[in-house]
Amino acid sequence: MIDLNEVGSGKNGFELLEAQLAALLAGERNFVANAAQFAAFLFHEVDGLNWAGFYLNDGSELVLGPFQGKVACVRIPFGKGVCGAAAVNRTTQRVDDVHAFPGHIACDAASNSELVVPLLKDGQLIGVLDLDSPHVGRFSAADQLGIERLAEIFLAATDCQRASPNQS
Repeated sequence: MIDLNEVGSGKNGFELLEAQLAALLAGERNFVANAAQFAAFLFHEVDGLNWAGFYLNDGSELVLGPFQGKVACVRIPFGKGVCGAAAVNRTTQRVDDVHAFPGHIACDAASNSELVVPLLKDGQLIGVLDLDSPHVGRFSAADQLGIERLAEIFLAATDCQRASPNQS
């Protein structure tokens, strides 16, 4: 497991993770396979997480996708909670204390901070990548940039199609 606080969570700290993820996904384009691998990779390689996974755009809301961690909420309305905010705003949400976030959806009461990256491909919302931590303030600005870069590698390596043309 990589403790980004020890190796540095800046560009150099994520270079190893970037290379490992690119190698892990090389030669496979299937969305479910790559999403499952990416969730497991993050959960086991990034220190301080208690949940890592995907919520996918089904055209009317976000629906649980591949993940690692405790059982989770299955459906999240657009605009609700941290994941719903990331989906609607199409911007990464880095929340130091989820209990202070208006409308936070508590799938796991042990989660205290969250980083949610919207997944956009060809201008379309595929879903969101959601990382939860039991530690308040777990995610730094450098962590955000590094995880966003890993999400870009995932999207480039994966064939993504939205489930429905209704939500863009």
